[in-house]
Amino acid sequence: MKSYLVGGAVRDRLLGRNGGDRDYVVVGSTPEEMLAAGFKPVGKDFPVFLHPKTGAEFALARTERKSAPGYRGFVVHAEPSVTLEEDLARRDFTINAIAESESGELIDPHGGARDIEARVLRHVSSAFVEDPVRILRGARLLARFAPLGFTVAPETLELMRAMVAAGEVDALVPERVWTEFRRALEESKPSAAIALLRDCGALEKLLPEVDALFGVPQRPEFHPEIDAGLHTLMVCDMAARLAPGDAAIGFAALTHDLGKALTPKSELPKHIGHEHSGLRPLRAVCARYKVPAEVAALAEIVCREHLNIHRLAELRADTVHNLIARCDGFRKPERITALALACEADKRGRLGCEDVAYPSAALLKHLHAAAMTVSAGHAVASGLSGVAVGDWLRDARIEAIRQARVTTAG
Repeated sequence: MKSYLVGGAVRDRLLGRNGGDRDYVVVGSTPEEMLAAGFKPVGKDFPVFLHPKTGAEFALARTERKSAPGYRGFVVHAEPSVTLEEDLARRDFTINAIAESESGELIDPHGGARDIEARVLRHVSSAFVEDPVRILRGARLLARFAPLGFTVAPETLELMRAMVAAGEVDALVPERVWTEFRRALEESKPSAAIALLRDCGALEKLLPEVDALFGVPQRPEFHPEIDAGLHTLMVCDMAARLAPGDAAIGFAALTHDLGKALTPKSELPKHIGHEHSGLRPLRAVCARYKVPAEVAALAEIVCREHLNIHRLAELRADTVHNLIARCDGFRKPERITALALACEADKRGRLGCEDVAYPSAALLKHLHAAAMTVSAGHAVASGLSGVAVGDWLRDARIEAIRQARVTTAG
């Protein structure tokens, strides 16, 4: 029985990055031997165990054979006779198919270290086409590593296109798609993931609402980049810059302008009412992928309100109050902070606007904080009850917003 460090930990060390989870592959062992050694089983589809002391993941070396469409259609073979090289051959990308022995020796039969040096994301073998999740995983990895100069090998891109054409992505289950989308949005350059999915044809299949934005013109005085799809990519990257690792804000950035794809051609390049027409396709995306309720709620708020936040300084105090109330911002104040960030990403996610000031973000948080100083307890202490409490609370919060604006202006 021998164990080898594999995957991301080896890859990240070669890239000079701090490694995350340390995963191991075990050669020459059986589930019974692992259990006898105190390892805890966790794998459902194949034998995976947790180390009894460190909690690190140890998987028995295995091979896989395609048996049905989709990513679940595999027959797994895990026996003591399976070699390390056979296990590495089933992996997705060469940079993930490197092992390290206990003595520090690299086992790299597919040139992963070379591809790391060349900054190339390349498939290990033709078996890549058997698992459509690898398209999504490739997009996520590119979102992480594109800032380091990584690109996808042309032959790997061709395989991805062939997989899409063969209908493989149609077999993906919604939960897995959302998981990979979410993780891509948490990376530093999510636009790279979206661009790759579009390049191989998967975006049209999985997120046609986003794909439809490309080629849609916008008014150049507001959007020097003109193309609505390009603007969306820029907003996603700006969201990652302003709120690193926040998938909820990233998803709101990705979907805030879906209504622009529905604008009648006769009205282009204007997009009157797109903040409202975008709600229907947004809800369709959320339903399709079972997006978590709070993530979906924030995306809907940003879609509906982003133009109002851009012109916040022009709104009356009662209008600002109603906006906050629509967002449920008095009960869930964190939504207002997230709304401010997403709208700032929208404003700065434009050609030449990457470093412009966005005073609406600070103003929104300032006015919201002022309104939050007023509570129902004040009304009750004054002897009010029933409907009168709600009326007093609304009026008092509007006045607080008004006074806060006067203070800000002064």
